[in-house]
Amino acid sequence: MFGDLFEEDYSSVSYNQYGKGKKLKTKALEPPAPREFTNLSGIRNQGGTCYLNSLLQTLHFTPEFREALFSLGPEELGSLEEKDKPDAKVRIIPLQLQRLFAQLLLLDQEAASTADLTDSFGWTSNEEMRQHDVQELNRILFSALETSLVGTSGHDLINRLYHGTIVNQIVCKECKNVSEKQEDFLDLTVAVKNVSGLEEALWNMYVEEEVFDSDNLYHCGTCDRLVKAAKSAKLRKLPPFLTVSLLRFNFDFVKCERYKETSCYTFPLRINLKPFCEQSELDELEYMYDLFSVIIHKGGCYGGHYHVYIKDVDCLGNWQFQEEKSKPDVNLKDLQNEGEIDDPLMILKAILLQEENNLIPVDQLGQKLLKKIGISWNKKYRKQHGPLRKFLQLHSQLFLLSSDESTVSLLKNCSLQAEFSVQRNDPEVFKTLTSESPGLNDRTSCPHWFDINDSKVQPIKEKDIEQQFQGKESAYMLFYRKSQLQRPPEARANPRYRVPCHLLNEMDAANIELQRKRAEYDSTNNDFELHLHVGPHYHFFNGALHPVSQTESVWDLTFDKRKTLGDLRQSVFQLLDFWEGDMVLSIAKCLPAGLHVYQTLDGDDLTLCEMEITDEEDIFVWNGVEVGGIQIPTGSDCEPLLLNVLHLATSGEGEKCQQLTESPQVFPSNAEVGSVFTALAIPVGAIFLSSTECTDEGWTAIPQEGWRKTFREQGLTNGSSVLIQDSSNNNNSLLTKQGEWITTVNETDWIQVKNLCQSESEEELVQIPATANTVVFDVRIKAIKELKLMKELAENSCLRPIDRDGKLLCPVPDNYTLKEAELSTGSSLGLCPGKAPTSSQLFLFFAVGSDIQPGTEMEIIVEETITVRDCLKIMLENSGLPGDTWHLRKMDWCYEAGEPLREEGFLKVPIWWYQPRGCAGPWRSHQDQTNGPPPQGGVWGATATQGAPGDTYAEASLCYLGDIEISEDATLAELKSQAMTLPSFSEFFIPSPAFLRAWTVESKRPSRLLRINQQQLREYKLGRRTEICLEPLQKEENLGPQDVLLRTQRRLPGERAYGPPVDLVWDTARGWTTDALRRRVADCCSLPVEKIGIAKYFPEKFEWLPVSSWSQQTTKRKKKKKQENLQGAPYYLKDGDTIGIKNLLVEDDGDFSTVRDDAGKEKQKQLALGRKKSQEALRGQSSSVVSGAESPGRPHRPEASLSIHVGSFR
Repeated sequence: MFGDLFEEDYSSVSYNQYGKGKKLKTKALEPPAPREFTNLSGIRNQGGTCYLNSLLQTLHFTPEFREALFSLGPEELGSLEEKDKPDAKVRIIPLQLQRLFAQLLLLDQEAASTADLTDSFGWTSNEEMRQHDVQELNRILFSALETSLVGTSGHDLINRLYHGTIVNQIVCKECKNVSEKQEDFLDLTVAVKNVSGLEEALWNMYVEEEVFDSDNLYHCGTCDRLVKAAKSAKLRKLPPFLTVSLLRFNFDFVKCERYKETSCYTFPLRINLKPFCEQSELDELEYMYDLFSVIIHKGGCYGGHYHVYIKDVDCLGNWQFQEEKSKPDVNLKDLQNEGEIDDPLMILKAILLQEENNLIPVDQLGQKLLKKIGISWNKKYRKQHGPLRKFLQLHSQLFLLSSDESTVSLLKNCSLQAEFSVQRNDPEVFKTLTSESPGLNDRTSCPHWFDINDSKVQPIKEKDIEQQFQGKESAYMLFYRKSQLQRPPEARANPRYRVPCHLLNEMDAANIELQRKRAEYDSTNNDFELHLHVGPHYHFFNGALHPVSQTESVWDLTFDKRKTLGDLRQSVFQLLDFWEGDMVLSIAKCLPAGLHVYQTLDGDDLTLCEMEITDEEDIFVWNGVEVGGIQIPTGSDCEPLLLNVLHLATSGEGEKCQQLTESPQVFPSNAEVGSVFTALAIPVGAIFLSSTECTDEGWTAIPQEGWRKTFREQGLTNGSSVLIQDSSNNNNSLLTKQGEWITTVNETDWIQVKNLCQSESEEELVQIPATANTVVFDVRIKAIKELKLMKELAENSCLRPIDRDGKLLCPVPDNYTLKEAELSTGSSLGLCPGKAPTSSQLFLFFAVGSDIQPGTEMEIIVEETITVRDCLKIMLENSGLPGDTWHLRKMDWCYEAGEPLREEGFLKVPIWWYQPRGCAGPWRSHQDQTNGPPPQGGVWGATATQGAPGDTYAEASLCYLGDIEISEDATLAELKSQAMTLPSFSEFFIPSPAFLRAWTVESKRPSRLLRINQQQLREYKLGRRTEICLEPLQKEENLGPQDVLLRTQRRLPGERAYGPPVDLVWDTARGWTTDALRRRVADCCSLPVEKIGIAKYFPEKFEWLPVSSWSQQTTKRKKKKKQENLQGAPYYLKDGDTIGIKNLLVEDDGDFSTVRDDAGKEKQKQLALGRKKSQEALRGQSSSVVSGAESPGRPHRPEASLSIHVGSFR
């Protein structure tokens, strides 16, 4: 509640009392990455919004459009802060566009988000995941903007920039009468089929005439008869910005299917529209247009991907190229042969020149130096030149360190100078460098073009546009601007130009916050806490190390994990200035028995990260030999165990007592079990063991030959119990009285029940013996008998918990156990008249009163599905209050009234039961549902698909349970709870909602995982037609926002089959990389990382795609590669995907397929042949049959219309 109000600002080093150094450290979320070298921002793809991103980037790089939108102030558009007020007219779409453009201009992040903008469109998550046509979006977005800007000074924004007119004329050959019709356009749609390019298409549309003669005459109104005539069209008015849509998609009436036209279609960088215009007497420049944007579509007519080539008119970006030829081929071995290895400047410059952007993290620079010359910086140069970072700082004329000193780069002039010196013998390369390298030419000499592909922005050359003339990846929309439109000098390279002050302030504040978060994230990621246990403050007794005093025993040290062990040792020396002699650092661990030392740290040149030292590690600082004059045992073999030893105590006279005593004892884990007799001074006897994991199974006797085994070999761990039976006490064996002595150690558990019924009784309070698994019904019946009440109360009474203030709480259902009812033994319950609410009912407290002081509390039981209005009606009847002006408010824990309850915001959600076949689980109280009829007659059998949960080798079934109505403000956990009240749910045994996993349903298959139980349904953007399926779990689950749920299946050795699926949770906080996934799978399977093979299953194709590590595909040049991400192509990894695991120690091949896959592919092949024969048969039929036939091609997802919801501002 109070956040970090009481947090103190401690220094990086502090000392603690023993055992208090542990802190709970939360994992910081990674802030957005800063802009790359282009200094331009991309836009994140929300799943299927690449078409939207391409169009938004085009509008953003149309400065006239952007600045016209910026000119509309809050007095005309309103404010986003007021959008939730009922009477405020806030034009959300233009406001969100303004904010997005400001972020693209000024916010230092790699990619901006369009989530707020699409929310203003009224889109749900389904619409954000579905791809649409960018030409359609262009028209719909312009229409939505026109509607949003009605009544403002920008009402004609779209008309002013994009509106043009076409005139269609028909000229009579007889009387020369001209009949004309004018049409408006915002974009020109031109044909692609059988046309060589844009100019030919415009010529056919606006120059060629259509002649009416012979059998196709024209009826002239003036001549009043059929005459010869000529029809033509011309451009009458040209807009400042001309949008051209290419008709790439056509329909083949023979094959009855759509296809994409991929033939060559050229378009010029500058076009003269004078031949196509009605008026040709204007200045020639009036007709000249320059290309500035090309939206490109890659794929086919049923799907694909959009990106955009954009001309940076205002030179806002950094237009530089990383040319292959500009990379000097420096051979470090040659330097070594020439004796130049002694010069660290030459070595470091050569390494940096091989890195892209001449940039590298400092810790990686040291590693590359070690790898290249075979010796570390500390051993070779530190004595003469000092630490590496200090050396880089001293040579600031060559090297540039970042502000946090984590990365280093070469200064540009140094980089170019080094390149010229290396390449001076190659005149062709030198010519390339001088003509194309940044900084050597005037940046205005050629246009600056960029390829913006969602989040990624790359510079391109003008000639690269020619590659988009043809093919599956080709131009789809063209945007031209009038050549006469000139930008003011102050707009050049000035992203703050014409941006409103309130947006400038918002972006400046956001940039400061981003810098703070990045610095905090870097510190969180690279700094960790070490607990230093100082040897002189410890002594060794009872098998472990213990502090001499409770002060200054543990020192907390915050340290950078990128530094070396030598750096850590030096820091500890400085911290412990009293230390004398040798210092040894060892890994230690705090155990129940005390502190134990495991291994000594060696290798001062290795970083702490390379030594796999983790956060919150315990480090023991000592001389490596003894502590307090005692040589201490080290290593995992002699790890001390704290055991509970039970035996009969003896009195002072030596007689046996009947009281069983329990004492903690410490033994080395490699000690023999028989040593327990020596520790207790018992000559001989019997030993019985009970580990912490199997206490319910009783005691296990250890034979005498087992006494020589170690505690570890017997499977004992900390907390295990050992029962010692003295041989002289055979006649009074403890085992025969096991039940008795256990009850003497632990007192009997009980529940206190108070009589609150009106019936008179001799007893007012009784104690009922009970355990956590006792059913509430049994407690109630026993209480009625103990209180000697009437038997009629057995049918009409309930138990209600009593709080500390004596208030009665909600009744407890009879079928609950005390544990399920969250009642602890010793609790007080009241026996009250009236039945407890059923699982489908709610028990409500309500009070009639004012907002300031509520009245007396009353109680009511209603059905869970009751509406707010009907519930209010029943409450008024019970209160005896007339009128219809009352309303309900939910009260919080301090009895303050909250927001009024309304009927609005409710969802009607169909609920399905999902259980992969082949997954065993105790969910059913009766026979398996798949063997009988569905609960409500609805069962879907669907094979598991990509992204859906399911068993790879068995069909997944969805059984319809019913519909629930729930508020959008309810949480996911409440949805699960309400679903459990459905009558059909009684077929299944689920302990609580925490044992359910929720998925959305699309195309009759599970689709998206809903992971956070406490998140409101509104935040999931479910939409009004969303369906939910519930999957049972073996144990409770709490997935984090960056956890990914995968179905793993291990391949059976020697068989082309897999074992049952096992859920695997993978934390992707450190990235969606192949190596991270392989490490997680290896940990789960207890196999070495290099000895496992993994593959993703695509069930719709019956194919397995091996997941290989891209980082292994290295080259000599060490070029920087594209950051791998398993979310993208070709894996598209998501929740619920099936991952096959192969043990390469058993099967060392790349085949992951199964017999079922072979059968599935063969079936698909037969179906394809059948479709082909059907198509051939259709082609042979008459045209009338063809026209009425359905498309025999493969089924595609039904196309959904695109819409943007806009409020009324008229």
